[in-house]
Amino acid sequence: MYLTERSAPARTDTVRGRGRGTGARVAPVVLVLGTVSLITDVSSEMVTAVLPLYLVSTLGFSPLGFGTLDGIYNGVSALVQLTGGHLADRVRGHKLMAGLGYGLSALCKPLLLLVSSFGALGTVLALDRTGKGLRTAPRDAMISLSTPAGRQGRAFGVHRAMDTTGAMLGPLAAFLILRAAADGYDAVFGVSACVAVLGVLVLVLFVPGRRQRTGTGASGDAGGGSAGPGPSAAGPTDAGTSGDGPVDAGLPVTAGGPTGAAAAITGPQPVRVREALALLRLPRLRALAGCAALLGLTTVSDAFVYLLLQRRAGVGEAWFTLLPLGTAVVFLLLAVPLGALADRIGRRTVFLAGHAALLTAYALLLWAPATPALAPVVLALHGAFYAATDGVLPAALAAVVPERLRGSGLAIVGTSQALARFCCSLGFGAAWTLWGDGPALAGAAAGLLCCAAVAGVVLRPAGGPR
Repeated sequence: MYLTERSAPARTDTVRGRGRGTGARVAPVVLVLGTVSLITDVSSEMVTAVLPLYLVSTLGFSPLGFGTLDGIYNGVSALVQLTGGHLADRVRGHKLMAGLGYGLSALCKPLLLLVSSFGALGTVLALDRTGKGLRTAPRDAMISLSTPAGRQGRAFGVHRAMDTTGAMLGPLAAFLILRAAADGYDAVFGVSACVAVLGVLVLVLFVPGRRQRTGTGASGDAGGGSAGPGPSAAGPTDAGTSGDGPVDAGLPVTAGGPTGAAAAITGPQPVRVREALALLRLPRLRALAGCAALLGLTTVSDAFVYLLLQRRAGVGEAWFTLLPLGTAVVFLLLAVPLGALADRIGRRTVFLAGHAALLTAYALLLWAPATPALAPVVLALHGAFYAATDGVLPAALAAVVPERLRGSGLAIVGTSQALARFCCSLGFGAAWTLWGDGPALAGAAAGLLCCAAVAGVVLRPAGGPR
């Protein structure tokens, strides 16, 4: 995430740590930015937890109308992720771009108190997600740049665990506010706005603006490299292997960058659009972006999953806002272990296993009887899916994109995935309106099975399945 460089050179103990715990193995800035994400997610998830019922039950939107707004909420960030990632690389201002994104999202929260029509809600949600699009790639770029290549999965896992703590607290806060306040939805939106402002203040006050090098393959200092978009040779990682070594045969673990004596003398150069677009020449990046988009086309949005679960398991409206809490708890418990596991056994294996968990959740929603165990089991599988994919994908990408183009590379893959999920929300909402929720989910499950099989072949390492 955001880096801790002040005026002093980087220290290796910022990464390695002196203790044995997970926190001692990540750069301090990962923890600081994790705190920012935690606070921001409390705000965002308060809104996300109540939005489905607010739109469908209170405002009376159809599944197609809800799917359109849900697609906007989850997909508009795709339109600006490339801009945010490229500008952050170009001006070398990851904190600046992330701060603009967090600030824009915070400004949109109180506007939810004032709008109720489809067009106005769509505009506010689009602006809110524009803020998310601006901040996501610069933030993830700074996570990867502050972490050695062999520990990318762990660092992203720590960040996602802190982020998910906020995602866990947000629905709980919304639930308590709805029970305590007479005008519940307005109270939720108002408190969410105040919490979002707090997150922006923590970012501005405590996240350093300049980045530090880790002295490892993650930053490219260990070995010389070309200034072009392709990965260059790097020195050995902490695990004692190169990027093509056995640490991750499916998704390489190291990537070089534009470093060396010339870079040290001239300093970082602005990134041009041509250089960012040239990343698409990297076969592994194309494979990751393509697979992320393919799987995103059949990944039903969280809001629809919770609406389906409410219908299948008979969850009352008063308890609906707690459904995201179940997903968040499992994500929190599994994000760090699965990130570390991906570093050891291969990110492809963990990534595909996460989609297998999601496919199992779809199958249960389709065919399992409505027993008291249905809701917790589906939520556990849903959380496991995110724990196995959300941090693993950017960690895998960091292994193949040069350091100075890291934000642009992350934005390319994030954009492809977000656009695909936007299309999925529109398509799923339309299918639900035309044929019902069961056939719509069955089609998504069949598509996910086929897309996962294709991704398994495309991401297969040269040494065989892993």
